[in-house]
Amino acid sequence: MAVWYSLADVILSRLDAETAHGLALRALKSGLMPADRRPDPPSLAVSAWGRQLPNPIGLAAGFDKNAEVPDAMLGLGFGFVEIGSVTPRPQEGNPRPRLFRLPEDRGVINRMGFPGEGLEAARSRLAARPRRGFVGVNVGANKDSTDRAADYVACSVALAPYADYLVCNVSSPNTPGLRNLQGRTQLSDLLKRVQDAISDKPVPLVVKIAPDASDDDLDDIVAVCRNLRMDGIIVGNTTLSRLSSLRSARREETGGLSGAPLTALSTEVLRRTARRVEGQFLLIGCGGIGSGADAYAKLRAGATLVQLYSAMVYEGPPLVRSIKDELASLLARDGFASVTEAIGADLH
Repeated sequence: MAVWYSLADVILSRLDAETAHGLALRALKSGLMPADRRPDPPSLAVSAWGRQLPNPIGLAAGFDKNAEVPDAMLGLGFGFVEIGSVTPRPQEGNPRPRLFRLPEDRGVINRMGFPGEGLEAARSRLAARPRRGFVGVNVGANKDSTDRAADYVACSVALAPYADYLVCNVSSPNTPGLRNLQGRTQLSDLLKRVQDAISDKPVPLVVKIAPDASDDDLDDIVAVCRNLRMDGIIVGNTTLSRLSSLRSARREETGGLSGAPLTALSTEVLRRTARRVEGQFLLIGCGGIGSGADAYAKLRAGATLVQLYSAMVYEGPPLVRSIKDELASLLARDGFASVTEAIGADLH
């Protein structure tokens, strides 16, 4: 399998980043991507919201915006997959080019702006697939919406029947004003409206926040989530910050930075969030995971599940198996019989 992907990578790396992504989606839909059918080490099994997952490694939102390939991605060995962000109406997003590789830094900058086919396209695909695996649905707001909370409600109501969990994404830096929804009053209003709208649907509700959140921001976000008895927080999305050590010629592009330059920041913000949450609900660590050691650090910082996307731009699907094997080795090295035993180990 690794040889097949290495050949594909030679071709894709020569293309514009968004064109390469489109070709990858087409290959996945066609069934050309070899699946990884090897069983996961038993130590990687983890429980989330009452469901048993084979491993805690998930695909972050952004790769499969329109719910085109969730099953193909599960077949690559992910423990769970998140599609989206889905908006009520189709929209083009920001002008191209809007996705940039930073190969010297193992990073990616994007200013996509929630491009997608809209709610109905995602719903029809999710409704048509056999219900298997663990698939989350990430929802957002249209750029020109006059009532963004209503957009989250509309998407959540329509997609909840097909989701194993729902994510309100209030952390994209590429839709003007969206991150303002992370303020205490705005976030409380938004999440309460969504909760009320899906109260008859037993689906976990999660909010995705930015890694740029200050301590005051985290105080507000966690207070709202604890008060509303939310089911989880994803920490976090892309960052607007730029490390002085970035070397790529694309480092000054406008947009959110992801990949290896985000690893330390996102793990630290996860740790600060976990200390405030005090185990009241589940955390998903996202941002800069490119190895089993990165995933392990997020688990020890308080995450029950982790997600990745940008590292696959450079390593391809074999990275999933590599991360799982390394994570299992690290758990065994430190005397943990399971992922669950390692969760929050660095918080004590």
